[in-house]
Amino acid sequence: MLRIAVPNKGSLSGPASAMLHEAGYRQRKESKELVVIDPENEVEFFYLRPKDIAIYVASGKLDIGITGRDLLLDSGASAAEILPLNFGRSTFRYATRPGTAQGPEDFGGMTIATSYEGIVAKHLADQGIDASVVHLDGAVETAIQLGVAQIIADVVETGTSLRNAGLEVIGEPILKSEAVVIRRDGAEEDHPQVQQFLRRLQGVLVARSYVMMDYDCRAEHLEQAVALTPGLESPTISPLHNEGWVAVRAMVPAKEAQRIMDDLYELGARAILTTAIHACRL
Repeated sequence: MLRIAVPNKGSLSGPASAMLHEAGYRQRKESKELVVIDPENEVEFFYLRPKDIAIYVASGKLDIGITGRDLLLDSGASAAEILPLNFGRSTFRYATRPGTAQGPEDFGGMTIATSYEGIVAKHLADQGIDASVVHLDGAVETAIQLGVAQIIADVVETGTSLRNAGLEVIGEPILKSEAVVIRRDGAEEDHPQVQQFLRRLQGVLVARSYVMMDYDCRAEHLEQAVALTPGLESPTISPLHNEGWVAVRAMVPAKEAQRIMDDLYELGARAILTTAIHACRL
């Protein structure tokens, strides 16, 4: 069986299980379950701490894992990202009190508090900056107030918690992270079960990003309509019973669907419908 690590808690856990369910895999019904066997798909899922997943995958005990890019890089494990999953996005940045520093070039001799010392230490080393890194678990905003550090490095979403602590973001982002599928370095690239697993997840990603659009339009407007809905290869076009009309079907990006519907209507298209795509293979 293919052995796959899944986050057991935190912000990645729910979306990861939801994606796997959409891909046709059995998932746990209770949070206390640590192992779920899916005999129909020949897969065994292990629910682990997100920070530990890269270590297990790198050891070869598990074939694949879903974790955050930040957690993978911070672990230093011999594993590599093979598919981004488009959820769990975050930005990792430095922050400090106003006037302390403008960017990493000013960090010499200072102490930086973070929960991701592996990422920060590598970033500083890559830039040739001589600064100390102290590891703290959980929120690090109070590290400056308590005199533990002059700089912090943490995940930043809106920046509200930093502003409430009297801090400001400085410099460019250290890392932009999201949930990713990982494999051990040197693992067999063409493993058939792994490739099938990746195809299923890619199908979910596409299905979430596109909708199927159907509409009727006059034949003389067909070329303009097709320019709005080119599909992936080309749209499906069928003649209607009423002479001079055709039916068109094409996949369109979900985020652009409403604008495309407006443009088609202005062109004279009617009976414009969109339907969700639950699964696909490209």
